[in-house]
Amino acid sequence: MNWKNEISAAADRIAGYAQVTPVMESRVPGYPIELKLEHMQHTGSFKARGAFNTLLSMDVPEAGVVAASGGNHGAAAAYAAQTLGYPAKIFVPELAGPSKIALIEQTGADLSVVSGEYANALTAAQDHATQTGAMQIHAYDAPGTVAGQGTCFAEWEAQGLQADTVLVAVGGGGLIAGALAWLQGARKVVAVEPETSCALNAALQAGEPVDVPVSGIAANALGARRIGSICFGLAQGMTSVLVSDAAIADAQKRLWQAHRILVEPAGAAALAALISGAYKPAPGEKVAVLVCGGNISPDPLMG
Repeated sequence: MNWKNEISAAADRIAGYAQVTPVMESRVPGYPIELKLEHMQHTGSFKARGAFNTLLSMDVPEAGVVAASGGNHGAAAAYAAQTLGYPAKIFVPELAGPSKIALIEQTGADLSVVSGEYANALTAAQDHATQTGAMQIHAYDAPGTVAGQGTCFAEWEAQGLQADTVLVAVGGGGLIAGALAWLQGARKVVAVEPETSCALNAALQAGEPVDVPVSGIAANALGARRIGSICFGLAQGMTSVLVSDAAIADAQKRLWQAHRILVEPAGAAALAALISGAYKPAPGEKVAVLVCGGNISPDPLMG
């Protein structure tokens, strides 16, 4: 697949639907880094890019769309479906949390909360698609999703990205697959995962995707049990680091104190790798961090 062409086409397709998110410089780790504030995307995460690209590039059946999600993808799929006039059925696990569940409900989508984790929601969504003929929008392991997420990095370069290295948080791998597919070695991409939800790191060590246990403060966004096959195929030989829940929470706090940027744990995970020392840049290495999600739970302004 020519990923550059796919991502460029996706960027043209979603123009006017997805937000162009801002970039800024920060010194939160103690030295200058570049940030891209993708938590300011529609529904509070990068996921809207892949959802819009999928819906705009395929024939949607009368039964509409179905998606399984830890929360952010479900909100994005529901928002994109609502915007384009399609019915949507969303399955989320209980660990999605009240703020993400409320966000999905606000779109008017038909929402089902299932017990367990993301994998249980995915099984329910697959069953629904089989029974109804609804089109499934996969959260991370589909070409349309990956190409959509790749538009984030094409956009960032167009905004003047200077970094040698880009740090990206990883759950199922759709976002970092988009980064790898667009950048193609022109810049170093570092995968950052929680110690307790590390599907990509485990796959790289095992030489193949494997099931991992899922827990921790970022599990409702980065809690995929198994890395996506597209991501695994693109990720060979890349740098992968793990961060603790305490480091993630510290990064959240530091972003708020320095910039009044309020993000969910997943949104701070990549920055946590720099603050904690899990990733140590070489002298002179220019570093950038993608801030990927802002749906903090509980929502501080939810009445």
